[in-house]
Formats: sequence, structure tokens, C-alpha cells
Amino acid sequence: MFQSFQVTARPEQGPPRLAALRDEIAQAGLDGFLIPRADAHQGEYVAPHDERLAWLTGFTGSAGFCVALSDVAGVFIDGRYRTQVKAQVAEDFTPVPWPEISLSTWLKEQLPDGGKVGFDPWLHAAGQISSTMRELDGTGIELVRCDNLVDRIWADQPAPPMNPVKLHPIEFAGESADSKISRLAAGLHRDGNLASVTTLPDSIMWLLNIRGSDIAYNPVAHGFAVLHAVGRVDLFMAEEKLAEVRDHLGSNVAIHDPRTFLDAVAALKGPVQVDDATLPQIVADALGDAMTEGGDPCALPKACKNPAEIAGSTEAHLRDAVAVIETLCWLDGQTPGSVTEAQVVTRLEENRRKDNALQDISFDTIAGTGPNGAIMHYRVTEETDSRLENGHILVLDSGGQYLDGTTDITRTIAIGNVGADEKICFTRVLKGMIAMSMLRWPAGLAGRDIECVARTPLWAAGQDFNHGVGHGVGAYLSVHEGPQRLSKVSHVPLKPGMILSNEPGYYREGAFGIRIENLVVVEEAPALPGSDAERAMLNWRTLTFVPIDRRLILVDMLTPDERDWLNAYHRDVAEKIRPRLGHDAQLWLDAATEPV
Repeated sequence: MFQSFQVTARPEQGPPRLAALRDEIAQAGLDGFLIPRADAHQGEYVAPHDERLAWLTGFTGSAGFCVALSDVAGVFIDGRYRTQVKAQVAEDFTPVPWPEISLSTWLKEQLPDGGKVGFDPWLHAAGQISSTMRELDGTGIELVRCDNLVDRIWADQPAPPMNPVKLHPIEFAGESADSKISRLAAGLHRDGNLASVTTLPDSIMWLLNIRGSDIAYNPVAHGFAVLHAVGRVDLFMAEEKLAEVRDHLGSNVAIHDPRTFLDAVAALKGPVQVDDATLPQIVADALGDAMTEGGDPCALPKACKNPAEIAGSTEAHLRDAVAVIETLCWLDGQTPGSVTEAQVVTRLEENRRKDNALQDISFDTIAGTGPNGAIMHYRVTEETDSRLENGHILVLDSGGQYLDGTTDITRTIAIGNVGADEKICFTRVLKGMIAMSMLRWPAGLAGRDIECVARTPLWAAGQDFNHGVGHGVGAYLSVHEGPQRLSKVSHVPLKPGMILSNEPGYYREGAFGIRIENLVVVEEAPALPGSDAERAMLNWRTLTFVPIDRRLILVDMLTPDERDWLNAYHRDVAEKIRPRLGHDAQLWLDAATEPV
């Protein structure tokens, strides 16, 4: 299987490792050390070699960091992980709600007399360091560049990944690498920049039409790139990874040993465009005055999918729906209490594997039943594997990496006889998901401008959820892709071709969780009678086609428009997916898509 149920970190491992780290901190003449989740490439996902935060603390979430001082160690986690962190870290670590409490605020409280806190400049973005230093100015607290102290004590640290890179065919990419290089180089030249520096793996993969496997569930390879305004790229990546694609990369791409990257960057003449939110501090140090903030030039072009990428993603979702529906059909045939979370995960992966285009799953499948469903990013292990009991609701969040697209879908499933409170909350979440699906909005608005639409039904009841409404999704790339988001903090205008998730939820710690998620693509909205002719409008087209559990819906809570949307959606599911299913799943789908 792609997914393992092994326990990867235990709370009891943390205290002795923290003690060893504190010895290193003291020997280095420091008062503390920062341990981020990030690696040198500043993406969201990291290889086992870079799982320093999990190794030290036991916390396995995809975002956060630890600050180890002599008498306290804070683990900073956002709203998605407030429940998870309690079960994963020992009492020696103190969970800190972040970003409500910033790093600088916490350091000022813990080090009132000042002190020196070390950090590995490869693992922290330049923008993060500079803003924190400004906030600490005059406090006597210094952030000090140093070697990585965790690596000194991690005796069995895995080696960096060195997996082969493969070609991403033009039929799926929709544009040649030479065309992308030329187009983006022209943009650099137009803006007065001589080059740009990129460390994000998915940007490099997109630009060069290649894919890798250095990180589980993400088809990316580690490397660095410099795009020059004259239309060529310097790629800093181990040559042994590139044996299969050297000819494909062509004469516009020069391959270099990654150990020469910093020297090459230091030799660049400015201005050099960077994204200081993802550029490692050590690279910013090498660039010096040549650096200018302008963002990652690949980010928006990558986010705005071309017709071939949208067509591929559309087809991938139809095939993926077959695997999910076959699994839900099987699950409904099981007696409550007879099946475990891990069995559901296994069955779903087996069904996805029937598609020859599947390359991997897109993340560890979340199958949380009962109280486990309230852990937003729950990962079932051999020790936590729980039975789906009568009265439970199951949060099933999963996805696949196919050659033609990346999928991500969540369905919340009734197990036996579910209580009225769960149904009320589910229906509120559904109302929010439908409201977002039906939305038309003026071009130019960002995720922060419209994400409240999906929260309004919950807000009306004094409820909410501690994650964004949606994230960007790549085209056979990272399942979490920026810069597009449906989030209170997203300032990036939504544009046609962007693929995002629409996934409101609700979580009651110790009781249950709810999440409903479809992927949607931004399109230009057709004009309506009487609409402003000069006002461009956008809307969503849904990519995901799997029934929503009617047993959890209190129909009387839905408005006529919401019922019409749900019935139309289920008609589309039946029309698009039924011919692809086996006989038993067809009968199940017929019942699951009956009008409400």
C-alpha cells in the first residue's frame, strides 16, 4: 500500500531528545533554538530526512514549529491541530496557539531580559526572519544564524531523497517547457529584472514539465532553479536524478551540482526577483542587495490551469469518483461495528489502484470515526484504529495523484442510526458548501472576500471551524497549492483556471467531526438578463461527483434553491458516473442520488 498505519512518532520519545538538544544549545552559547516544519525548499511537505519537528516533538502536522529554550519548549500550531497536538506531544512541550500568539510575542514573554535564539538559515524564509527581527528590535532578543542543532543529535536521520525524475508529457502539461521559460522570462524582462530564484519544488516541476518522487504523495523532486530574463534556466539538482530527462530539458536548461547553488546566487547581478515568503534566509544573504521582492514568477501561471490541465483534472475526477463510490457501496453493506478505519482506508486505496493512471495517493487518507473525526488531520495507526460503531459519523477525506490530475474529496458518512444533533450540524455545513458552490462574484475578488459565504449557516448558530474554506490544488502536483486559497488571509484574486477545494466543516472535540469537500474550478460566469454588461463575473464549475449522504440531511432546513442544487448535483453524479460502475454500485448510486 501507499499508506502505512505505523506509528511514526511517540510522545515519550520527545523529552530525552529535547534534553539532548538543550545540551547542544548550551554548548553553542545560545538561549534557544527554532525548529520549523520546513525544509530548505520551503514547501509544505517534507521528506523523512527533514522531519525534524516530528522527530523532536512527536507532532506530525503539516504546519507549525517549535522553540526550545532552557526551561520551556513551545510547539506553535494553528487551529487545525489544536486537538491533534494534545495527543502527540509530551508534557515537556507547551502547545502555543498560532498565529494568535506570534513568535516574537512569545519570545518577549519567555526572555524578558533578552537572549540569543539560534536558527538554521536554510530552513526559515527571509520574510519570516526579517519581520520577526523587526518585532524584536530593542528587546535584547537576537535571532542568530547557526548550524542545525537537531541534526547534531539525530543519529539515525534518514538520507536526503535521491529519486529519479520523469517527464510530464505535453498532452497533460498543455504547454512546452520552452514556451513556459520564454513566457516567464519575458515577464521578468518587462519588469526590469535580470533573473528570479526559485526553491519551491512544485514551481520547478511545473516550469520544466518534469515530476519526481522525493516527497511522499507529492510528485516533486528537490532542487533549486534560477530563471534568467534572457530565456534560460540554471537547474541545481543532483545529476543522478535527471538521467531520464536530460534530453527533454534541452539547451535552455543547464544542470549544476546543487552544492554550487549559493555561490551561483551570490554571483548574480541584480535585480533578482524573489518571493521572500519562500526564499530561505541563507539564499537572501547570498543575494544581498541584488534581491527584489516580486513573488514567484511560476506561482500564478501554475495556478491558472490551461485547457489541457483542466481537461485532465476533469477526467481524473470522474475516474476517482468510481473508486470512492465503489468504496461507499461496500461500506454500506457492512454491519456497524464490523469494520475499522484502517479497513476503509485499505479498501479505498485498493479501488483507486484499479486505475492504471494512479501514481500515488495525494495524502494520507483521513478516516476518522466518532471522536476521531474531530481531529481535522487524523491519521489512523495500528494503535488508534477504531471500529465504525452504530451512531458514529465517519469523516473520509482522501485523494489520488493521477498522471492527468490531482484529486481531493471528503464525504461524511452515517454509520447506523445517527443522532439529531449530528444531522443538524451536518446540514448547516452542507448549506455552506452549497452556498459557495452556487456563488457568482465580481472578478478581482480574493478568497478572503468570499470565504465567509460557506461559514454563514454555522455562524448563525454560533458555530465555526478552525481551518480555511478551501485551498488550491495542482495539476498532478501538490494537493495543497498556492497562492490561491479560500481563506481569511488570502489576498490573491481568484482567476479563471484556478482549482480550489470547497470544504466547510464542523468539529466537536471528543464527539464527532463533519466535513464536505468538492474540488471546483474558477470560470468566467455567463451573462444574465439585466446584468451589468461591463461587469465581469466569475463562478465555479464542480469537478467532484460523489453523492452526499442523504441520511444526514435534515431536508426541512434546506431552502428550495438549496434542494434544487443538491438534486441537480446528484443527477449529474448519476449521469456521469453510473455508466462507469459495477452492477452493485449502480444500484447503490440509484438510491444515493434520489431527489430530496
